[in-house]
Amino acid sequence: MRILLGVSAGIAAYKAVLLLRQLTESGHEVRVVPTRASLEFVGRATWEALSGQPVTTEVFEGVTEVDHVRLGKGAELVVVAPATADLLARAATGRADDLLTAALLTARCPVLLAPAMHTEMWQHPATVANVATLRSRGVHVLDPASGRLTGADTGPGRLPEPEVIAAAALALVQPTPRDLVGRRVVVSAGGTREPLDPVRFLGNRSSGRQGVALARAAHRRGADVTLVGANIGSEVLGLLPAGVRQVPVETTAELRTAVRGAAEEADVVVMAAAVADFRPVALSEHKIKKAEDSGPPLIELTTNPDVLAELAQDRLRVGQVVVGFAAETGDQSGDVLSHGREKARRKGADLLAVNAVGGGRGFGEVTNEVTVLDSDGATVRSAAGTKDEVADAVWDAVVDLLQA
Repeated sequence: MRILLGVSAGIAAYKAVLLLRQLTESGHEVRVVPTRASLEFVGRATWEALSGQPVTTEVFEGVTEVDHVRLGKGAELVVVAPATADLLARAATGRADDLLTAALLTARCPVLLAPAMHTEMWQHPATVANVATLRSRGVHVLDPASGRLTGADTGPGRLPEPEVIAAAALALVQPTPRDLVGRRVVVSAGGTREPLDPVRFLGNRSSGRQGVALARAAHRRGADVTLVGANIGSEVLGLLPAGVRQVPVETTAELRTAVRGAAEEADVVVMAAAVADFRPVALSEHKIKKAEDSGPPLIELTTNPDVLAELAQDRLRVGQVVVGFAAETGDQSGDVLSHGREKARRKGADLLAVNAVGGGRGFGEVTNEVTVLDSDGATVRSAAGTKDEVADAVWDAVVDLLQA
């Protein structure tokens, strides 16, 4: 797909570099059109190197190719990120005083603007009116995120994360099925932590990205979504769309209580959180000291409740679909999939998404690869790619069950 990526002059222009990388790595041809002032934030060489395309800013550049008309007419999708207050004003009034605004006038494809500016500028009546005008013409204008801005102030006006912009933009040309409308969904995400003392805990490497992707995909497909998030960083939570309820937890016990409470009214429960299997028998009231004349202290552990198996057994609502995730590593007794099949039969969930972890796989910002099994351990489907792509594949399997 031919995508035109406009970049206006805001400090958030650096995020557009990550957006460009996401779009090109998804196989799209991206032509970057920055405003002249935006090159003060990210230089021409960066855009050309990452896009593999020439970069021009003025209507008198690329005259022989008539770029000020050709670029907009030839695009299948236009995204502007960041879109400053000045860019919104010029677009709303039909200005064509640089290559980007000229291209916006000639574009006949879906256009998405992702604003970024200080809160006072976003809330000013002039900007409010400009956004309303653009939306009335069919331009898609994202609401900015809330958070830390350029200086010490915080509030609405922050550029949404690149994953959010990319998903919203591509959804305009790759419509998402609305097959979860009317469904209530609970997703757990992140990794639980079991305190040892006031400063230490037993934990895991889960970032919560896959669970957040599942919540985001369900919301996009029309579901009413609750996310029970265990120790998820603000940068990952920032990927959630408005409208997803969030319940923060820390320990397995807290997650169990929150999930079971939300699951009483849920059609689907997806346990994507990395839940600790064990916790210390006793919590030290004081920091455990290192003794010079002896070895490390022995810490006695006990087993945590198996939240997924409980949900599969109890079925807190008639017809409820329960989905689990199993992060596995192979060992001398079997490979990843054989361990997953045994776990699927033992847990009793309707679906179990099994993925290999370790060695740069599974956790964090990397791509993911899962095999979705049924309760007998049979393969239902496989998926590989971004965590958003994996999330949609899991929901496709869930929808098959709901419709059946």
